[in-house]
Amino acid sequence: MGDKQQTLARLAEMVDGELLGDGATVVTNVGDLDQAVAGDLVFITKAAMAERLNGCRAAAAIVPTGVEAPSLPAIRVRDPYLAAAVIHQWFVAEPFVARGVHPTAHLGVDCSIPDQVTIGPLVVLGDRVQLGERVVIHAGVVVGDDVVVGDDTVLHANVSVRAGCRIGARVAIHDGTVIGSDGFGYATDARGNHVKRPQVGTVRIDDDVEIGANVCIDRATFGTTWIQRGAKIDNLVQIGHNVVVGESAILAGQVGIAGSTRLGRNVVMGGQAGTAGHITLGDRVMVAGKAGVHNSLEAGTVVAGIPAFSHRQWLRASALVPKLPELARAVRALEQKLEKLLGASY
Repeated sequence: MGDKQQTLARLAEMVDGELLGDGATVVTNVGDLDQAVAGDLVFITKAAMAERLNGCRAAAAIVPTGVEAPSLPAIRVRDPYLAAAVIHQWFVAEPFVARGVHPTAHLGVDCSIPDQVTIGPLVVLGDRVQLGERVVIHAGVVVGDDVVVGDDTVLHANVSVRAGCRIGARVAIHDGTVIGSDGFGYATDARGNHVKRPQVGTVRIDDDVEIGANVCIDRATFGTTWIQRGAKIDNLVQIGHNVVVGESAILAGQVGIAGSTRLGRNVVMGGQAGTAGHITLGDRVMVAGKAGVHNSLEAGTVVAGIPAFSHRQWLRASALVPKLPELARAVRALEQKLEKLLGASY
C-alpha cells in the first residue's frame, strides 16, 4: 500500500464531506469494517449500520447523512461508497516510473515511442505503432501494426491489440483481453456452407475506459466498433462487430452484445445478460442479470427475464412461479366442479 498518510480533515476536503470529530486524526489506509486495524478509514452506507462502528479498531469512518454522533471521528457525506472510492484511489495511486524498453521486447519499424514509457519482457509491437506518454505495457502484450495508444494507458499481461485499433488516454485493459479480433460474420450458400465475410473495420476505445480480463471486442465489418468515454467493462464480456457502447456504460461479467447494437449513455447490463443484434438501448437503460434483450428499448427502461420485459412485471411473474403447482391443482378442482354443475343442469 505504500507509506502514504493523511489527516482526516484533508480527506474530508477531498470528498467535500463534513468533518465530525478530530480532524487531526491520521489515516494510513482504507480498510474493511470487520477487519479494520489502527490507521484504517472504514465506511458504512446506511445510518442503521452506525452501531457496528462501536468497538471498531479503525482510526475513522465515512458515514452517510443521518448519522449524528458516530463513535469514531468521521466524514459525513451523501454517498459514502463514492467517497470511499475516491479516497481509496488516492491511497493506492503510485507515481509513474519510466522503466524503458525491456531487452526481450520486439519493436517494429517506424514506431513512435517516447522516453517516458515502460515496455515489459516479451512484448511485441508491430510496425508504425504510436505510444503516448507514460504508457505501461506489461509482459507478453502483442500490439499490431498501426495501433495508436494514448497517454497514461496501461495494457496488462498478454493483452492483444490487433492492427489499426485506436486506444485513448488513461485506459486500463486487463490480462488476456483481445481488442480487434475478427467479427463473427458469414454468408451461407445454397448447400449450407458458411463463407466468411471479411472484417476490415477497426476498434476505437475512448479515454478513461476500463476493460476487464479475457474480454473480446471484435473489429467492425466496415467502419468502427466504438467503446465511448468512461465505459467500464467487466471480465469475460463479448462485444460484437460494429457495436457502440455509450459513455459511462457498465457491462458486468459475461455480458454478450451482438453485432451492430448501440448502447446509450449510462446503460447498465447485469451479469450474463445479452442482446440481439441491430437494436438500440437508450440512455440509462438497465438490464437485469441473465436477461435476453431482443428489441430496442427507450431511455430509462428497466427490464429483466428471457425474453426481457418490464422489471416490475417480471418480479410479479417470478413471485408466482413457486405457486404454480398449487394454482394448477386449484384450476383442476374448479374444472371438475364446473363439469359436475354443467352435468347436473342437463
